[in-house]
Amino acid sequence: LSLKFGDVGNLKGLVIRFLLTTSYYQLSVQNWFSLHKLQLLYNHSIQATFNATRIYAPASYSYHCEHVSSLQRYDALLIPSSANDLSKLWEVTFTDFQIQGFNIQEGHFAYAKDCATFFSPAILMGLVMSLILLLVLAYALHMLIYLKSLDRHYEYKASSAYFAQMKDNDMGDEKEPLRSSGNESDELGNQQFYKIYI
Repeated sequence: LSLKFGDVGNLKGLVIRFLLTTSYYQLSVQNWFSLHKLQLLYNHSIQATFNATRIYAPASYSYHCEHVSSLQRYDALLIPSSANDLSKLWEVTFTDFQIQGFNIQEGHFAYAKDCATFFSPAILMGLVMSLILLLVLAYALHMLIYLKSLDRHYEYKASSAYFAQMKDNDMGDEKEPLRSSGNESDELGNQQFYKIYI
């Protein structure tokens, strides 16, 4: 599959050639196509050749990727074919790349198999943030349950049954009036003291 730029300025002699192959896979019981190589030709001379990796789809589908590039920041799906080749001097990046070499109907792309994997960086970051929020929520619930159990503990300690003996003795002391004798000396009944530990 060749992409020619026609009479566009300096790109007049430039051709981008995509070498596609098809294979039948018994496991999926269907044909798959893959981009095998990408060649850059200028004035009918090959300037650079790149081996393509992980660019494949079922033969009845098209392949789509946001970036197909030879640069590492875009995951480098295009790798120079040889260390001695001039391909090292070229940087190739396709944006919003979509290709289909076979089973094209009415000049339109078929349903696209996207290159985005399930564990892309954005999805991994979302999973990590969800895990952090889940841990914070679990800790908050744990603290809430712990505070409620503390409230029940102190309610038990402050119950009327716990202080019943002290209240009865206080009432007894209140009922016993001060007695005055002829020499005006005051007498208090026997007082009992209780210690309460909380």
